[in-house]
Amino acid sequence: MESADLLVSAGRSSASATWQPAKQWRKAMNVIRTCHRLTRLALLMRRTGSYVSIRIHSDDDNFATSSKPPVTAALENLSVSPDDADFKDLVKEKRLDCFRRLGGAAGVAAKLASNAETGVRGGEEDILRRREAFGSNTFPKRKPKSFLRHIYEALSDVFLLVLLVCAAVSLVFGIKEHGLKDGWYDGVSIFLAVLLVSGVSAVSNHGQAKRFDRLARASDDIAVTVIRAGRRQEASIHDLVVGDAVVLKIGDAVPADGVLVEGHAVQVDESSMTGEPHPVDVDRESCPFLASGVKVIDGYGTMLVTAVGARTAWGEMMRTITRENTEPTPLQERLEGLTSAIGKVGVAVAVLVFAVLAARHFTGSTKDEQGNPLFQKNHVTFNSVFSGLVGIFQQAVTIIVVAIPEGLPLAVTLTLAFSMKRMVKENALVRRLSACETMGSVTAICTDKTGTLTLNQMKVTDFWVGNDRPASTAAVADTVVRLLRQGAGLNTTGSVYRPDNVSPPEISGSPTEKALLSWAVEDLAMDAGLLKRTCKVLRVEAFNSDKKRSGVLVRDNATGAVTAHWKGAAEMILANCSTFVGASSDGAVKELGAEQRRSLEKVISDMAAGSLRCIAFAYKPQQQVQHGQQSTTKIEDEDLTLLGFVGLKDPCRPEVKASILACTKAGVAVKMVTGDNVLTARAIAVECGIISPWSGNNNNSDDDIVIEGHEFRAMSEKQQLAIADRIKVMARSLPMDKLTLVQRLKQKGHVVAVTGDGTNDAPALKEADVGLSMGVQGTEVAKESSDIVILNDNFATVVTATRWGRCVFNNIQKFIQFQLTVNVAALVINFVAALTSGKMPLTTVQLLWVNLIMDTMGALALATDTPTEELMRRPPVGRTAPLISNAMWRNLLAQAAFQVAVLLALQYRGREILGIGEKANGTVIFNAFVLCQVFNEFNAREIERRNVFAGVLRNRMFLAIIAVTIAMQVLMVELLTRFAGTQRLTLAQWGVCVAIAAVSWPIGWAVKYIPVPDRTLHQILTTWRKSCFSSSPSSKGWELDSH
Repeated sequence: MESADLLVSAGRSSASATWQPAKQWRKAMNVIRTCHRLTRLALLMRRTGSYVSIRIHSDDDNFATSSKPPVTAALENLSVSPDDADFKDLVKEKRLDCFRRLGGAAGVAAKLASNAETGVRGGEEDILRRREAFGSNTFPKRKPKSFLRHIYEALSDVFLLVLLVCAAVSLVFGIKEHGLKDGWYDGVSIFLAVLLVSGVSAVSNHGQAKRFDRLARASDDIAVTVIRAGRRQEASIHDLVVGDAVVLKIGDAVPADGVLVEGHAVQVDESSMTGEPHPVDVDRESCPFLASGVKVIDGYGTMLVTAVGARTAWGEMMRTITRENTEPTPLQERLEGLTSAIGKVGVAVAVLVFAVLAARHFTGSTKDEQGNPLFQKNHVTFNSVFSGLVGIFQQAVTIIVVAIPEGLPLAVTLTLAFSMKRMVKENALVRRLSACETMGSVTAICTDKTGTLTLNQMKVTDFWVGNDRPASTAAVADTVVRLLRQGAGLNTTGSVYRPDNVSPPEISGSPTEKALLSWAVEDLAMDAGLLKRTCKVLRVEAFNSDKKRSGVLVRDNATGAVTAHWKGAAEMILANCSTFVGASSDGAVKELGAEQRRSLEKVISDMAAGSLRCIAFAYKPQQQVQHGQQSTTKIEDEDLTLLGFVGLKDPCRPEVKASILACTKAGVAVKMVTGDNVLTARAIAVECGIISPWSGNNNNSDDDIVIEGHEFRAMSEKQQLAIADRIKVMARSLPMDKLTLVQRLKQKGHVVAVTGDGTNDAPALKEADVGLSMGVQGTEVAKESSDIVILNDNFATVVTATRWGRCVFNNIQKFIQFQLTVNVAALVINFVAALTSGKMPLTTVQLLWVNLIMDTMGALALATDTPTEELMRRPPVGRTAPLISNAMWRNLLAQAAFQVAVLLALQYRGREILGIGEKANGTVIFNAFVLCQVFNEFNAREIERRNVFAGVLRNRMFLAIIAVTIAMQVLMVELLTRFAGTQRLTLAQWGVCVAIAAVSWPIGWAVKYIPVPDRTLHQILTTWRKSCFSSSPSSKGWELDSH
């Protein structure tokens, strides 16, 4: 600094001295040498993290030098703690007096060692220190259920509890009658079988619960824009720390408690916190507080985080929310009804079996293996009566356990969890379980254009000034270029960050903003930093889907001139213009006459026909604004002067045409709803394959309709309903137009999916049967209103979600077919055998093993199949389509009839045919029954197709379940003979069992040649009754009399 003082004093003395050339040249050399040394010193000190900056003033200033460290160095130490009286609960209680005592927004930022422009330092040590001092931005979560809890819930089934009681009674009486050595087998076997069933169910449920928790955490991980070390960057909401500068725009959810440090026209919706639906204005002085969880509905700004996680108002509320969301999905509700109906049949059969077995037992008709009656009528004791009743009751309860398909809800959970996990890998994050199912029924998709059908990689490819297309900006007047720089660089929500003079600028913002800023930097030579220093933004009117434009009021710091800048949809900006500038060197303003207006409209239409998005820039000088009136001054939007047009090209995604073709083949109508010009929309729709090139806008019944939003709004409800099916493109639409279209389509019986990314899309997303928000461009309001988040904003992912939705329903139908086959066969076999012989061919333990195979193991095998292309060649499944189709009834009845016939034949003639004893015959029946289910699992993989082995090698879960089932069956028959009540079989007997089970394959193949009607039996009977009633003479006479 002393060198600097010497340099400055030398300069002063030289100014007053007489001109001496030699002396002046020596002084000049000294100045150059000194500057060189100071530069080297500054560079050396910059490397160490701090530096000295020297500011040289002009002659009329006070020549002074100052040592001014950067903001981050000056604010290195935090001077406030979370428990300080003025700082604690600052936002939560909206303590304006404390906010002012802290020095307002600037004072709070200084105490938190932060800054609105540069944010926190952002180093790992700095972030860790803040997190330790103020906590992390995470909320208390409900403690997940433990594995023991899942076992307890599995054992809480009333019928399993009854079986446990029966097992205890059986254990006591068995030990009493046969001694401890031989009497414990029956009771303990039932105990172990029940525990095995509940244990496998608990393992499966515990695994799915953990999977759902992981998906929920992924859903909560929101990306926010923060400024750290002067650079805008994306960060996880969980990584926010106190002091962070967070950039907010329309549609964002406030990620933590904080105060507004910079902003324009910010309005928030606090209804999630206060219940009040009215918007709240937020400013830096009178109402700077932003609570976590509220939604930004207008404007944009920068917020300084003052509290995170549990210390915020939202965090306190989350502490009290500990209830688990157990709301069943629509498919689960329908399956519960089916389960209840089947359970009633099972209970009725069990009651009949109990009555028949009890009557036969106590009349002496039931005999043991030696042919002696099990109940001695001449020697009646309490123990014999009670143990006999317990054994019969135990068998009846086991029938109920087998009959009730408790695996159906498990199958839904499994297939939903499996589908959700795979959908996340394919860029579709499911937020609501019911959406997985409903996507399979979708008949119409209303999709956005930008980013969904297109790549969202915009670039300015065309530039017009008035009626001229300049070859370069050098041909444009300097005044016009200066105004275009202001219009592009200040009327924006994006930003340009240049780390140094060598590196290319880092441009952030929406794809449109990034394209315009890149064009301004590259073609207009815009210096964003210089522009912000020379101009001050007084007021902002942010862009939204209704206005389709944005405006700023700017003051030039040098001249004090105030200018209104507007940017937006070209035809809307042009409609408000009365003058325009030409591309001539003088940039003269000209009147916009009718002929010039038509010429400019042609420029717009030509751009749109070339699938370019046309953006217009316009300005208007305004009167100077007095200090303090910036927030109330209106940005004038009439009689504007048109500066020029730019055309932005956003190419279609390469895979979108094939995806739309797949939807068409699947019977799903794709409708593009966009805010773009009708010509741009039509060109993109043709390119994507939504409409043919010759599709018009007439009312012929066979023609696709391309319509504008204002035309649709002007129609009556009846007219809208008449054309809703035929609308393929709706251009220049407002969010409410999309909502109305969804409502009309639903009124016509469609199941509608809607894509949306903006805050104003929320009503349509909620109204739709499935709302799909965009993960990249979507606002948090849109995401919260949606059921599925498309993580890559790609329409192909929407088609993928549709395919998985169909797969969910298809997997459930496969499992229902498989399980009902087992149910019907088991019930009929046991009921007939009980009536005729007084014995059930399958023991309690064997029935529980069959229950395990068809419930948990079957659900794992069949509910985890992946979608096939065949699913997208079928028409959509209606929202009220029956769970059991006619084809399923055909398949399951054929298989059940085969199993009943063969197993009853073995029950009555197996001993004579195979030449074996009663126990061996019972083992053959049990083994053949189980193997029939294993073979039938292959049949269940396809309901309509004859080739049931297609793609089986790709489903490792299915093959693993089959292998485990066979291995455990061998174990049950060959090793656990006392436990299962079986006898070891010879290879020949195993061959007989396998041969019987293998017959189910040709039966399953042949039965699919039998045609079945599309209508259900109920629909056929209803139609028959109506036709009979209408054709009867009495009904005709009644009709004549009534007339």
